[in-house]
Amino acid sequence: MSNTQARLPKPVTSEHIALKARKVSFAWEETPLHWIPGDPFTTHTINVLHLLLPAGERWFVHVYKQVLPYIEDDRLREDVIGFIGQEAMHAQAHDEVLPHLKELGLDPAPYLAQVDWLFEKLLGDRTLPPGRARKWWLYERVALIAAIEHYTAFLGDWVLNADSLDRKGADPTMLDLLRWHGAEEVEHRSVAFELFLHVDGSYSRRVRTWATAFSALVFLWQRGARFFMANDPTLEDGRASWREFLAKGRQGMLPTAGAMARSIPRYLDRGYHPSQEGSTEQAVAYLASSPAALAALAAEARATSPLPKGAA
Repeated sequence: MSNTQARLPKPVTSEHIALKARKVSFAWEETPLHWIPGDPFTTHTINVLHLLLPAGERWFVHVYKQVLPYIEDDRLREDVIGFIGQEAMHAQAHDEVLPHLKELGLDPAPYLAQVDWLFEKLLGDRTLPPGRARKWWLYERVALIAAIEHYTAFLGDWVLNADSLDRKGADPTMLDLLRWHGAEEVEHRSVAFELFLHVDGSYSRRVRTWATAFSALVFLWQRGARFFMANDPTLEDGRASWREFLAKGRQGMLPTAGAMARSIPRYLDRGYHPSQEGSTEQAVAYLASSPAALAALAAEARATSPLPKGAA
């Protein structure tokens, strides 16, 4: 165990639950292009998730499969395997939104090519000799994932509590996708950070990779929102601006700049642990009521139940 890990507070062990992938599916036929009525800016700012997450979460899975041999703690190994299953399902669920957007006249392919390049090329595997250099690059990416997961948990906690979206009449299917995903991000919010501590835990690496992850997320998110607004076939002069982002945050339609800023020192605090963020109880409660999660549970039960006597 590193000295960094030894100084950190222990997680809330009573909140630890076994992670499992919920094989959800969503029907998008009735979801309009502007699934928040009369608010294309907020719709498209949140839609960036459908562009960033599939490539990013497939990258998470790829990196974590490489780090599995370095995990010496059995419970952490189980958590990482559960995390891998959930992240793979997240990528698939968001991927399935993209053909619907294309049918509505908004083709995300040009932007997706840039995102794929980032994760597959810039952050992908490198031809490095076995040993220290290869391990350094693996641990660097493990730390990057921990930093990114800090923000996915932040967003998950936000969307679970974003009542303004309900009051605005947001599409219920899209809300269920976002809240199912957000709840699972809160549910597994400690795994990436604990894995980073287990294999490395360097504070300087935590700070360095946070700066990289935060800068990349801000850049990609604003670029994605501008792409969607500029290419929305229903808008004559679609533009995304920081002023509107700040205004939507004050209205509760998006996270506030202040909340995001306050999340930074929390992650960089030497005593940080993700169990201090969000609520596992709230996340589990949503997953117990989510239409998609309930349908997945029912489908799983049907698939594993024994056939009645006389059935073919």
